[in-house]
Amino acid sequence: MPPVAVPNEAPKKSLRVAIIGQSTFAAEVFKLLRRDGHQVVGVFTVLDKGNREDPLATIASQNAVPVFKYKTWRVKGKVIPEILEEYKSVNAELNVLPFCTQFIPMEVILYPQFQSICYHPSILPRHRGASSVNWTLIEGDKTCGLSIFWADDGLDTGPILLQRSFPCTIDDTVDTIYNKYLYPEGIKALSESVNMVANGTAPKIKQTEEGATYDPALFKPETHQIDWSKGGVALHNFIRGLDSSPGATTFIKPHNKEGVEESGEANIEIKFFGSSLWEGEYEAKGDKINIPGLKSPAVIHEAGLLITANDGVKLNIQRLKVNGKMICAQNFFKANKSKVSLELTEEEKVFVENARNIWKAILRIDVDNDTDFFESGAGSMDVVRLVEEIKDIVNIELKNEDIYMNTTFEDFFTVAIMTARGGSGNLEIEYDGVELDVNKMKIKFPTQLFINGEFVNTDSGKTLTLINPSDESVICKVQSASKDDVDKAVKAAHKAFEEGEWTKISARERGRILFKLADLMEQHKEELATIESIDSGAVYTLALKTHVGMSIETWRYFAGWCDKIQGSTIPINHARPNRNLTLTKKEPIGVCALITPWNYPLMMLSWKMAACLAAGNTVVMKPAAVCPLTALKFAELCVRAGVPPGVVNILPGSGTVCGQALADHPLVRKLGFTGSTEIGQTIMKSCAVSNMKKVSLELGGKSPLVVFEDCDLDKAVRNGMASVFFNKGENCIAAGRLFIEESIHDEFVRRVVEETKKICIGDPLNRGTAHGPQNHKAHMDKLIEFCQQGVKEGAKLVYGGKRVDRPGFFFQPTIFTDVTDDMFIAKEESFGPIMIISKFSSKNMEDVIRRANNTEYGLASGVFTRDVSRALQFAEKIDAGTVFINTYNKTDVAAPFGGFKQSGFGKDLGQDALNEYLKTKCVTIEY
Repeated sequence: MPPVAVPNEAPKKSLRVAIIGQSTFAAEVFKLLRRDGHQVVGVFTVLDKGNREDPLATIASQNAVPVFKYKTWRVKGKVIPEILEEYKSVNAELNVLPFCTQFIPMEVILYPQFQSICYHPSILPRHRGASSVNWTLIEGDKTCGLSIFWADDGLDTGPILLQRSFPCTIDDTVDTIYNKYLYPEGIKALSESVNMVANGTAPKIKQTEEGATYDPALFKPETHQIDWSKGGVALHNFIRGLDSSPGATTFIKPHNKEGVEESGEANIEIKFFGSSLWEGEYEAKGDKINIPGLKSPAVIHEAGLLITANDGVKLNIQRLKVNGKMICAQNFFKANKSKVSLELTEEEKVFVENARNIWKAILRIDVDNDTDFFESGAGSMDVVRLVEEIKDIVNIELKNEDIYMNTTFEDFFTVAIMTARGGSGNLEIEYDGVELDVNKMKIKFPTQLFINGEFVNTDSGKTLTLINPSDESVICKVQSASKDDVDKAVKAAHKAFEEGEWTKISARERGRILFKLADLMEQHKEELATIESIDSGAVYTLALKTHVGMSIETWRYFAGWCDKIQGSTIPINHARPNRNLTLTKKEPIGVCALITPWNYPLMMLSWKMAACLAAGNTVVMKPAAVCPLTALKFAELCVRAGVPPGVVNILPGSGTVCGQALADHPLVRKLGFTGSTEIGQTIMKSCAVSNMKKVSLELGGKSPLVVFEDCDLDKAVRNGMASVFFNKGENCIAAGRLFIEESIHDEFVRRVVEETKKICIGDPLNRGTAHGPQNHKAHMDKLIEFCQQGVKEGAKLVYGGKRVDRPGFFFQPTIFTDVTDDMFIAKEESFGPIMIISKFSSKNMEDVIRRANNTEYGLASGVFTRDVSRALQFAEKIDAGTVFINTYNKTDVAAPFGGFKQSGFGKDLGQDALNEYLKTKCVTIEY
């Protein structure tokens, strides 16, 4: 029977509804029916468990709706008269059964004017019965779904009112399909169905018996027993089908690491949870467990319990319940670890008490630290409720297995706090670092090298001294990587790529980790922006929006690409009489080295590393020696996000030592660099000589901006200033030269000077500051020399050109006019807030394009004109990797970024960036 789906429509009349059932699911249906204007005239539910009331009863009482609680509706097969009369007294027009474990007599089902509708979590007639969700998975269905049907005297056999279907993957569990589909969509479907009844549009489609199945309820222990004679896929389906509760069960004899204790009986009960089909290409090594019925012993390894079915298919089990105690499967032979005692902050103490109150509300008992959630009567629906209520009071994303693995209250709040602190349930990360009170907040960051998941000191003992460019004070010293440190980091990255978890997990799981990392960056964005500000001189508000904000967007963009990297099939000539098929695979390169500049420390890291990791590589990254702090803070967040050890390594250090060692190392297979053309040439030579590394280079620029007389002059002035002064001119695509049409030249200059004088220069942490200090003193000194050279060659210094008279590396925004093509400042990049203005005549467009192209750089360009034909002609003929038309600096994570000529090659951002970190393998098959 095909699924029936009808668009939702508002009710034309209000119905008097009786809700018969229980659970949070039913409580949510209650809310929606009332929202749609229906009158819930009575709620009929189960008795309290101890002093715990069902959520449906609770919400009904809160809304003054009569509540009736029955142990049963019948005795000896007949309806209890008193109960029937109580039911009739509410005078309902329709019964709604959202989730009901009781048998409801037909006298009740048929009594209302519109009778009764039921929710069932399968696509009827398949999987009739009480355990339909479990059987959907046990049978390996590729589609799951739900049905709303009219109740009759059969078991889930009534006419269909509405159906919905959803995809079901091999990795889904009861919890995942329930949480993704059956819970939220089921609530909405029941609400829509009631509205359809009210409007007279509810169909009654007879169920076919073709394909119908009735599956036994999985309530009795004997139905949970694993039949090990079945194949691996069937075992996986059975285990995941019972994953939430009660668990697929087997019994083994007592074991130690040496093997079976022969004197013991087969009396250890083990329940299996968290099954996945094993995709590893190697044999896991570890201690063995002999499971009766399996030809090969199961292996305890670092990722769980690896089982080889009798047909050779392998599955990995993450969690075991051994004689009632849930443990990680890899800890089967390990002694119980002592509990971690957390030192709680005041805020965390408040959270603990709020969490205790949630436990009290669910369990209806007093809760101390040793209270066990499940021994106190909680069930699987209570797990869902607990996860959701914790999410409501704090921004913590717990999983259902977090509760199953931590059943006492102390264990629960410990894992919740550890998750809140680090995003992955890990303990506090240990490192030598610095804590500062700055920007009205406490910030903390590491000062050590980050190698193989740990913060460590360099073997050389050398450090880098970091200076705050806004006041020239010393921030701290950080470890400076030696050649030996580089070797350690590269080998750790190589091992992580060849043997570690990073290449074992699925692309989708890799994406989930990167999404989690982006979420952690979002949570720490104010701290990251503050660190960026004191370390690089970035204006805080700009750092928040661009340096950090675009970094977060970049990680989320590439996280979404992880499971969409794919090859293709290619038709080729057949080797007759046989046939051939050729396909391509996109594979990660291996260990990649990244060397980033000092103008956007975190953003440049993110532009390169996000694509690199999304492609499945591992990384050794050298941030700029003058401002490595956000990179080190990022390393801390990587640990908290669950990035495996060795996947990301961060090495502050000098270019001549650390950078050169990366370029020379034989295990590095790709190097991505952003910096000067001169250093890029050196890196390219080293990469060629060492082992022919793949290289991508984003180098210098002298980007032209051409402003025609027909432009929107106000917009051209605003964007022209931003093209030069954005991020104090420390911007690789900054407009290095402005060509202004001669008829508007003087007015353009007048307006630019007038607006430039208004720019607020000052403390980058001040919210009103628009222009902060240059990154470091050597750079500021070069800007002064650059301006002196311009004056010396005859350019007119209209404004600025000197250091601001205050502590810090502050340089005035500068404007030069009357610049001719042969001048030094017309040809060379300043990388600072220096506007170079030249005139041109629009009567000769070919000439201005020739002048704009007369440079060895080709990073970016821009044009302002209302003439679309002129703009497109400019875009076609300009030799630059990026062309802005009537805008500037408009980059986006989805748009490729990179230059031509001596501005380098290769792309950051967009889909193109992935190709910089992938290799294409061609596979040809003959059959």
